[in-house]
Amino acid sequence: MAKQTLQELGDHLAASLGSDSERFEIVLGEAVLWVPAPAIVKVMTLLRDDDKCLFKLLVDICGVDYPDRAVRFEVVYNLLSLKHNIRLRVKVAAAEDQPVPSIAGLYSTAGWFEREAWDLYGIYFADHPDLRRLLTDYGFEGHPLRKDFPLTGYVEVRYDIEQKRVVYEPVNLRQEFRTFDFVSPWEGMVRPLPGDEKAEKPAGSKP
Repeated sequence: MAKQTLQELGDHLAASLGSDSERFEIVLGEAVLWVPAPAIVKVMTLLRDDDKCLFKLLVDICGVDYPDRAVRFEVVYNLLSLKHNIRLRVKVAAAEDQPVPSIAGLYSTAGWFEREAWDLYGIYFADHPDLRRLLTDYGFEGHPLRKDFPLTGYVEVRYDIEQKRVVYEPVNLRQEFRTFDFVSPWEGMVRPLPGDEKAEKPAGSKP
């Protein structure tokens, strides 16, 4: 997407939303709109219905956890306008005890995405019609995608084939957290990779 097109979208949103838009930026060629949580329903309604936007497709809603921040969570909405062939990422910052208004009344798919974010991160969506856990068991305690979620001390449920019934067992993850050096495998690999020998030219061969 041309940067000029994205910037024109940003200018239009700034003029249309006013104080309901915190900032608009282009990051790695993608448009990102920051919105205060109380205004999310109003903003998403404009993004869906405005002729210069028409973001009719809600691709995803996901949570991001930054436990060291004063405002811990981000809620990220990924939108697509088929009419204008533009993608937009809308971000909302939310504290641990701050509810985010549900947009399930605007996008039918939002109901499932918000339930997932509530289940895995504990982000509460106000006025959601059916905010229940989605991926964990009904009796599960805690929110497993939070970065401070412990490896042990909780209970998991599974179906035991030998006993032919559901059993509850303590969670005990023996694998420690891995540390990542964020080095590309092509940069960090020291031994020859399979196929490298094909790049070696025989002695005396012409370039």
